[in-house]
Amino acid sequence: MTSPFAPSASIPGHGHISVCLLPPPTPHLTTLSYTYPLKLISPSHPNQKAILVFILSYGGGLVSGDTITLSADILTNARLALVTQGSTKIFKARSPDVVSTQALSVRVEAGAALCLLPDPVQPFAGSVYEQRQVFRIDVASASLLVLDWVSEGRTARGERWEFESWKGRNEVWSLEEPARLLLRDNVILGGAGQSSLHQFNNETLESRMDGLSVFGTLIVRGPLFASLSDFLLQEFSALPRIGSGGQSWNSEASPAAIDPKRAPRLAREQSDGILWTAAALRGFVVVKLGARSVEGARNWLRDMVGETVERDFGEGGLLCLR
Repeated sequence: MTSPFAPSASIPGHGHISVCLLPPPTPHLTTLSYTYPLKLISPSHPNQKAILVFILSYGGGLVSGDTITLSADILTNARLALVTQGSTKIFKARSPDVVSTQALSVRVEAGAALCLLPDPVQPFAGSVYEQRQVFRIDVASASLLVLDWVSEGRTARGERWEFESWKGRNEVWSLEEPARLLLRDNVILGGAGQSSLHQFNNETLESRMDGLSVFGTLIVRGPLFASLSDFLLQEFSALPRIGSGGQSWNSEASPAAIDPKRAPRLAREQSDGILWTAAALRGFVVVKLGARSVEGARNWLRDMVGETVERDFGEGGLLCLR
C-alpha cells in the first residue's frame, strides 16, 4: 500500500541550532531541531545572558556505527553555550572498521560568542571513534571558548586507554571569502591492541600516557575572552622552569614568591597531577591539559575559566565543571 504521506526529509542523527539577539538585548533561540539518536534541550531562564543548549544522545552515548551531525548559527552579537549532562560514552565497536562519529559545525558572526564546555568523551574498551569540529568565525570580533577532552574509559571496570582508536580534529576558519584556515588541532590516539596502529616503540597507549586519566585541548579566542587569554599566558609563564641539575629558572618556584591568592590553586594542581601548556598562535591561545583524574581536570578548568564563563554565559555554561 502506498503511503499518503510525503516521505520524511529528516536525516537520522542530524540537528540544527540558530541563535539571535532581539531588542532589548535578549538572546533568542530561533531554531532547535534534531533527530534520533541526537537530542537537544534548551531550558528557558529569565534574564539569561546566553542561550543554553544541552547536547544529548539516547542511552547516554553512541553505539557502534552511530553518526551525530550538529550545526549551529550564532548571529550577530548573540551568545550560545553548548553543554552536556554527562560524559558521552562510546560503546564497543562491532569491528575495528565500524566507526562512531560526531561532527559539529558552528558559524559565529560579528560580535557573537560560543562557549563549548562539554563533559569529556568516555570511550569504552574496544571502541572506535572520530570527531570533527569546525568553527567559522568573524575574525575581527567573534569569540570562542572550546574545550575538547577525552578520558581513559570506565575506570570502575579497570579500563585504562583500551579503546581501539580515538581521533579528534578542531578547525577554525574565517567567515570572509575566500575562507582562510586559522587553526587546526588534530589528536590521534591508538588503543591497547597489538597491531602497529596501537604500538609505538613497543609501548601501549596506557604506558605512553604516563599515568594520566584525561587529556584535553582548550581553545580561546576573541575580545570577549581577551582577559582570559592574557591570564592563561601569564599563569603559564609563571610556572617553574626546570633547568639542568634540577635548578629552577625563575623565582616563582620559591613558595615565598607565590601570590597568596594563587597558592591554593597551585597546591591543587600539584595534588591533582596537572600538566599543562599554553601557546599564543594567530590570535588564539591553545592550552593542552593532562591530569591524573577527571575530577582534578575539572577543578583546574573551573579555577581557570569559571569566573569568565559565569560572568558572560551564566551558571549553566559551567555544568560540566561542577
